Amino acid sequence: MTNLEGLDLVALDAHLRTEGIARSGELRAELISGGRSNLTFRVFDEASTWVLRRPPLHGLTPSAHDMAREYKVVAALADTPVPVARAVTMRNDDSVLGAPFQMVENVDGRVVRSASELEELGDAQVIEGCVDALIKVLADLHAVDPQAVGLGDFGKAEGYLERQVRRWGSQWDLVRLSDDARDTDVKRLHSALAEGIPAGSRAAIVHGDYRIDNTILDNSDPTVVRAVLDWELSTLGDPLSDAALMCVYRNPNFDGVLGMQAAWTSPLLPSADGLAQRYALASGQELDNWNFYMALAYFKLAIIAAGIDFRAREGGAPSRVGEAVAPLIAEGLTLI
Repeated sequence: MTNLEGLDLVALDAHLRTEGIARSGELRAELISGGRSNLTFRVFDEASTWVLRRPPLHGLTPSAHDMAREYKVVAALADTPVPVARAVTMRNDDSVLGAPFQMVENVDGRVVRSASELEELGDAQVIEGCVDALIKVLADLHAVDPQAVGLGDFGKAEGYLERQVRRWGSQWDLVRLSDDARDTDVKRLHSALAEGIPAGSRAAIVHGDYRIDNTILDNSDPTVVRAVLDWELSTLGDPLSDAALMCVYRNPNFDGVLGMQAAWTSPLLPSADGLAQRYALASGQELDNWNFYMALAYFKLAIIAAGIDFRAREGGAPSRVGEAVAPLIAEGLTLI
């Protein structure tokens, strides 16, 4: 298509030519995904294909859709063991498309979102190899020296866990129901987390949302990760919090949050404990205070579910996402 809402191809074409990016023929595009999250377009001409991301058309929250942040980390990781799409161009203002945007080279491969798509990868041995590859990529990310790749100022690593506990606790106050029956348990878990924050955690580049559907796998060999996607939540922080959230996403209640039978909750994959042990082996890191990190991840996912439910109710749409909140909080309380 040559006319898509949110993507002015004439303006983009002029920008690419100004930036000296090689062009061949008419610029065209198609919408890959859109909604509450960033809009993603595949942009192409006769010789090249790129992927462009920009904030949603409505409900813009700059801190959640920071184009410069996502672009910066992808560009910085280009020459590391972490597979990423090559950065092409970025504007952090509205001068070209009426909103910030970033563009990277298109990476051929497959994105596995659903349980049925996971089954299509092959037999148990192939799926095991895929999991090991995904774990190694996360370990490789956490091993990158932020200073060495120009990301020393990518976030404030000191006090990361304290800020996470505080942030998600304050989010609950914004999305809770009036006379919410879940309030007591949420506050119990929040207080326990605040009192149990480990001292002296390690700092690394964290992805913030790592699981199989935020990666591109090789078309012919799913044990090869071609690129890691969706870096909008990345920062400097505690790598064990990143690994724990990946493990918590294995909980069956995550299906209710996504509204589908997700690939990452499939019984074909190792358990959360199995993933944790594989990460420890791949990264060479001890899982000290692991129950705290898992409880924090359950707390975060529960508040995210409550937020999705809140926005749906505010918009008058039916929602059952909120049903996941209580069992996720219960899991966190059991651990802490």
